[in-house]
Amino acid sequence: MKTKIEKVLTKNVSEVFPSKKRLACLMEKKKIRIYLGIDPTGGNLHLGHTIVLKKLQEFAVLGHKVFLVVGTGTVLAGDPSLRNSARLKVSEKEIKENVRTWKKQVGKIIDLSKIEIKYNGEWLLKLKLKDIINIGSNLSAVRLFQREMFQRRIKKGDTVLFSETMYPLLQGYDSVVLDADLEIGGSDQVFNMLIGRELQRKMKNREKYVLTMLMALGTNGKQMSKTSGNCIWILDSPEQKFGKIMSIPDNLIIPYFKLFTNYSFPSIQRLKKRMAPAALKRKLAFSIVAMYHSKKEAEKSGKSFNRIFKEKKQPSNIPEISIKRKNMNILDLLFKAKLVSSKAEAKRMLIQNGVRIDGKVKNNWKEELQIKKGQVLQVGKRRFVKIAN
Repeated sequence: MKTKIEKVLTKNVSEVFPSKKRLACLMEKKKIRIYLGIDPTGGNLHLGHTIVLKKLQEFAVLGHKVFLVVGTGTVLAGDPSLRNSARLKVSEKEIKENVRTWKKQVGKIIDLSKIEIKYNGEWLLKLKLKDIINIGSNLSAVRLFQREMFQRRIKKGDTVLFSETMYPLLQGYDSVVLDADLEIGGSDQVFNMLIGRELQRKMKNREKYVLTMLMALGTNGKQMSKTSGNCIWILDSPEQKFGKIMSIPDNLIIPYFKLFTNYSFPSIQRLKKRMAPAALKRKLAFSIVAMYHSKKEAEKSGKSFNRIFKEKKQPSNIPEISIKRKNMNILDLLFKAKLVSSKAEAKRMLIQNGVRIDGKVKNNWKEELQIKKGQVLQVGKRRFVKIAN
């Protein structure tokens, strides 16, 4: 058991607060209560989310009580972590739709029968003013305002919303409600999770440990995030996943093997010695596509990649979409066709000459297009859709 505990507290782990050794001792003595919180700010999950979700699964396999907390309450405040500006508000309709699509995606990563899903709106939205004042009385307002990201934005002359300063308090209160022994999350969540640790200590007079996971970089080498347009999405097609992985810088190949595959570190080192970067990247793409789809789909995706990039041809099987309207703004069309995750990404790709209609480059984001049967829409080098109607 000690070996298994050591592994779960080490693989892809960044830090453990206040002590990895003390947490290991606690896990040897009893089954602990663990949770991971994710806010439904978007409908799609990307490979970066899988790092923490897989860690949650590892604890569940060891028999601990595990919760996945969907932030239907915290999302209303908007997590300011790693944000250069305030998050856009998410509507109730968007929240419900995002939550609806998550189970299918999460089910590809973890065994939902071993994990209990909670929605923190169930307790946060019931708090009264006196409750919020009581919770807040356990925290220093100065500490909340001194967050590095807030100070950076203030120096730039940007606004810090009061709701953003409340976010750590609301997230931290999840720890109290769940009576958690441990919270896990990305390394960007350290501040929020430590606030939860402080609330647990002051409101329940008990310890809460914090485990942070390594963060993933996106296909362009920058932090993987929806707003950066550099994500590999769980719901991407096999061909899209394969192509995106083949586009990553060579210096990300080994980190991707460590974070997103089941290869052990010694196995990865052996592969690195035996294979050239291009071959190693192709094996990485095959492994990830096979994990989320199948080996057959991974093989097909490899052939499709060759067809597009080596033979300079369109994919042999382009997914089709039915569009009832005869005319549509190009931003709306690309978003409707699910070639982009947002209209902002569509606009960015158009400005960068990354959009083609029937092979012709399009760069006017205000253009109204006439919809025709058989039209092939292309975004970037790997995303294709054909108009079916």
